[in-house]
Amino acid sequence: MNRGVNETGRSFLNSPWCELTQVKRHPGTESKRTKKVEKVKTRITPFLMFDGRAEEAMSFYVSLFPDSRVTAISRYGPGEAGKEGTILRASFTLAGQTVMCIDSYVKHDFTFTPAMSLFVDCSADAQVEELFAKLSEGGQVMMPLADYGFSRKFAWVSDRFGVSWQLNLPSE
Repeated sequence: MNRGVNETGRSFLNSPWCELTQVKRHPGTESKRTKKVEKVKTRITPFLMFDGRAEEAMSFYVSLFPDSRVTAISRYGPGEAGKEGTILRASFTLAGQTVMCIDSYVKHDFTFTPAMSLFVDCSADAQVEELFAKLSEGGQVMMPLADYGFSRKFAWVSDRFGVSWQLNLPSE
């Protein structure tokens, strides 16, 4: 199969769902014919939808992992669809992984599910134990922290916000 063509032979590169290129004009090249096209790296980013607790969750997660920080926050303002001050859109990094989140002003008949989880490879016994304790507090333990034979220690929890986490201490 050609790159950018699906199994039916149709190109998906021009689809509004697949933005792989962007056009940048360089200074002094005002002609519309002179364009340099640069490839934009395709990336996949976990996206978490909360019901009014996005900022609390984001702050909690950033406090748990090294190399983590809030990178951008946009809030609903007066007269906008969402409750003023709640998260319109935010991004943060957890151990270097970018994650996005929102506070949805639309009420949905669904929430988070364990079928989709964030998998964390921990570097030490103390780290997996601390993460297990903090993430399971006020949440649900689906698999307690134990040796299940595929790693030294593993646990599966849903935190107090409903987000599912698999915590793993790999075998040495």
